[in-house]
Amino acid sequence: MIYDIVAFGHPALRKRAEDIPADYPELEEFIEDMYETMYNAKGVGLAAPQIGKSIRIFVVDGSPMEGMLEDDPTPMEGWKKVFINPKMLEETGEEWGWDEGCLSIPDVIEEVYREEEILLRYEDENRVVHEERFTGLKARIIQHEYDHLEGVLFTDHVKGIRKQLIKSRLLKISKGKYTTFYPMSYASNVKQK
Repeated sequence: MIYDIVAFGHPALRKRAEDIPADYPELEEFIEDMYETMYNAKGVGLAAPQIGKSIRIFVVDGSPMEGMLEDDPTPMEGWKKVFINPKMLEETGEEWGWDEGCLSIPDVIEEVYREEEILLRYEDENRVVHEERFTGLKARIIQHEYDHLEGVLFTDHVKGIRKQLIKSRLLKISKGKYTTFYPMSYASNVKQK
């Protein structure tokens, strides 16, 4: 099943996601749906809040980014993972800039600075707990998706004049005045309680 991706301005993107309990129903099917949704939108990562679900899970497939960072020692080809209930334990090293985009904020690309190495505790799709270090583009993809679980968007990291320059595009997206090749849900479609 392909979900609509929620757009900038949608309340699901600003809420801190909740842990997934051990008995979460149909998790395996949900993970497959997340991958299907991500591939349909030609993304390399997708967090549950991006499809309106406030739970702590994201999926990644870094294969399309293979070779994009010359000195990155970790291969991206075949790097496909599920992260359930992740917890960021450390972010270390020098901050480095990279142009980031987001399926929830189409056609907005901005340089974001992030630490070069992270230590993450997470569960895989079999609910086995791992504690693992990631560097380079893998760390960056994880940091971006992890931010979604915390209610943070990559545009929150943009500073100064660049932040001012993207305001009108963000407003256009939030009002649903933007069209993509993949299905999206806009804040204007959310029913008020």
